[in-house]
Amino acid sequence: MPDSILAAGRLFELDSFLIELNAASAAAIEPLFRADHGLEDKGGLKGFDPVTAADKGAEAAIRKLISQRYPDHGVIGEEYGEDRPDAEFVWVLDPVDGTRAFIAGLPLWCTLIGLRHHGKPVLGSIGQPYLGELYIGHAGGSRLISRGASRPLKVRPCPKLTDAIISTTDPEGCFDGPELGAWTQVRAAAKLARLGCDAYAYAMVAAGTMDMVIEAGLKSWDIESAIPLIAGAGGLVTDWRGAPVGQHGGQIVIAGDQACLDEALVALRRSAK
Repeated sequence: MPDSILAAGRLFELDSFLIELNAASAAAIEPLFRADHGLEDKGGLKGFDPVTAADKGAEAAIRKLISQRYPDHGVIGEEYGEDRPDAEFVWVLDPVDGTRAFIAGLPLWCTLIGLRHHGKPVLGSIGQPYLGELYIGHAGGSRLISRGASRPLKVRPCPKLTDAIISTTDPEGCFDGPELGAWTQVRAAAKLARLGCDAYAYAMVAAGTMDMVIEAGLKSWDIESAIPLIAGAGGLVTDWRGAPVGQHGGQIVIAGDQACLDEALVALRRSAK
């Protein structure tokens, strides 16, 4: 990149701290996976909107470490809201992305931790501690840390949508009518689609085993950690118009190949908001 935090000599320090945050989060979550996780239903407009003691405990653990190490940093989290969101450095947290998978005992949930610098996502991780996987990166490079080893991450070439493996979480539950029509058109052209993978699918694009993820209605904590991770692996994150994703999430596409993305955007742009 390099980014301004690289020029300031901060990236290695913050990258190491991000690994610590994932360890603290995992310690709070893993004892509750496939156990008594204290399920609650937040309800609201989404209908069944689950939250567990794992969500709350992990975010509390992450926030505690941040406040101890970097008291001037801001935090935005799904469970406990905003604290100094306009700070120079702001951590964006989703302690258990894929809570429905978590409560079903499926190891597809992830911990998402991203870092903004002057409002721009610059560092991010997707952790799946039950599988022993931590995907971490920035625009200068991304890597998978797993069982004591580390290897670089790189998206794979896939210039044709007809050769692509694509994903979304829940087309019936997450897309409105026009969005569902756009997804259906992209799905019809793609080679294979997998559903219900949540943010784990983002990591698979970075790892080069999948080619595209299409989502809608995302919040900042659902996507910001993936932006620098995917960039470091050579991929792209855009909205449904092909523009950079803003701080409020919304409609997103993650892709490993620009040509494949361009094909999908032909359909997605018609339903872009």
